[in-house]
Amino acid sequence: MLKNIPSLLTPEALYGLASMGHGDDVAIVDANFPATAVAHRSGARLVQLAGITSPQALQAVLQLFPMDSYVPDAAWTMQVVGDAGAVPAPVAEFSALLAEAGERPAATLERFEFYARTQAAFLILQTGEQRKYGNILLRKGVISSDAS
Repeated sequence: MLKNIPSLLTPEALYGLASMGHGDDVAIVDANFPATAVAHRSGARLVQLAGITSPQALQAVLQLFPMDSYVPDAAWTMQVVGDAGAVPAPVAEFSALLAEAGERPAATLERFEFYARTQAAFLILQTGEQRKYGNILLRKGVISSDAS
């Protein structure tokens, strides 16, 4: 047992997150997302978190994960097909969690652009989220001991 580690994150998820470097992406995806196929094609590490929702996974990840502050956007969600301005419930929850963590809002990507970006992810965390559009990409930043 470890202290101050979100219990929702499995040892495999923790290893994947700890193995990431600056600029690597993690995808937190819902149960409908073709995570196995994407991971197989891209070589990404796939970790199943079937017992939790995507917002629960995001909240746990944000407790440990430094977001990239050197890029215009460090988080992306998938746009609703046919209504790019719609905000599905999981996306609204992602927005609230990012704000609560002091992070910038997520940008949005068209569905196939989101799939393409996920194919470049280092880690895919597939949740048990059954609501549509429960997908978010995060870009890892750095932890620095520099005073500046």
